[in-house]
Amino acid sequence: MSNTGDLARHLARPEHAAEDPRGPELRQLAPEECMRLIAPGGIGRVAFAGFGGPMVLPVNYKVHNGVVVFRTRNGGAMDEDLRTGLEGVDFKIAFEVDHVDEATRQGWSVLIRGPVHHLPHGERPSDVEPWAGGERDLYVRIRPQEITGRRIVML
Repeated sequence: MSNTGDLARHLARPEHAAEDPRGPELRQLAPEECMRLIAPGGIGRVAFAGFGGPMVLPVNYKVHNGVVVFRTRNGGAMDEDLRTGLEGVDFKIAFEVDHVDEATRQGWSVLIRGPVHHLPHGERPSDVEPWAGGERDLYVRIRPQEITGRRIVML
């Protein structure tokens, strides 16, 4: 599912409602709960307005000192499209992580929005390892300014 709204609509379909007449409930999550859910790291999606139009790219990430960190390729979309070239001017991007348990038809989604920065060598955590092959020498940090989340539970 691409977002929590799609997941909620999927779970609310009649074929799922027969299993529990009370159906699913969509609950808002507090920012602290959202950060707890994504703290172990894993796979998320980065969304931003690139030079060629909207982009959504999967990344494997870590939460490090309250920020989201991942590695990518120098010269790639997140390198060139996310540099303003102006001191103090940041791009604001979105980062989403979902967890869906299809067997129980439950799940959660966390959305973080905030400025993105390329990390200099002295600020790079050593435990951020990319899954993708090839050189991934560009470290990227998203500093959360807005943290929202939702959980779908069966009643």
